[in-house]
Amino acid sequence: MTVRVLLADDQPLIRAALQMVIADAPGLDLAGEAGTGAEAVRMAREVGPDVVVMDIRMPEMDGIEATRLITAGCGAHVLVLTTFDDDEHVYGALRAGASGFLVKDMALDDILAAIRVVAAGEALIAPRVTRRLIEEFAERPAPGSRPPRVAGLTERETEVLTLVGRGLSNAEIAAELFISPATVKTYVTRLLAKLDARDRVRLVIIAYETGLVSPRP
Repeated sequence: MTVRVLLADDQPLIRAALQMVIADAPGLDLAGEAGTGAEAVRMAREVGPDVVVMDIRMPEMDGIEATRLITAGCGAHVLVLTTFDDDEHVYGALRAGASGFLVKDMALDDILAAIRVVAAGEALIAPRVTRRLIEEFAERPAPGSRPPRVAGLTERETEVLTLVGRGLSNAEIAAELFISPATVKTYVTRLLAKLDARDRVRLVIIAYETGLVSPRP
């Protein structure tokens, strides 16, 4: 299956670099380019991409609001481009429904791999951002928000959610619990449904918000 990608960044050089590697990447197709947040929303509605690679700081409409409108309106997955000193904006993008975060100086091959991961329904955060992002997010609940209830989970589902919150992959969880990766995937799918979570990133946040995992000092 071909993954259709929309690039949203106000820097033409970044768009040009990504455009070139996407053009040469098997299974990826460039659906369009946008230089502003408003343009990204409009194009997402018109071309229906699978993944939007979204910058945060753009004219007319920032990437946070554009992410919120795109994830709510057309169902595309959004990968946010961030600089490591832009945490406040990244927290907002996560709450807006972003499925992953990429640091702009990542290798282009890693960005292509991230696009494929998110297109497959998984979630991804650049390793340099993960711990800092999740811990800060858990300490900054949205105004008026209430942590999702986890009382209805089975003991095994709670174990899986805890390990997801600690950042373990399905294979690592399988080894930890002495079950198969396929069984772990089934549990993760159940957790997504039971907790009304969009993706794995949200499961990690829930694990922190409900106290199953605590931020390290």
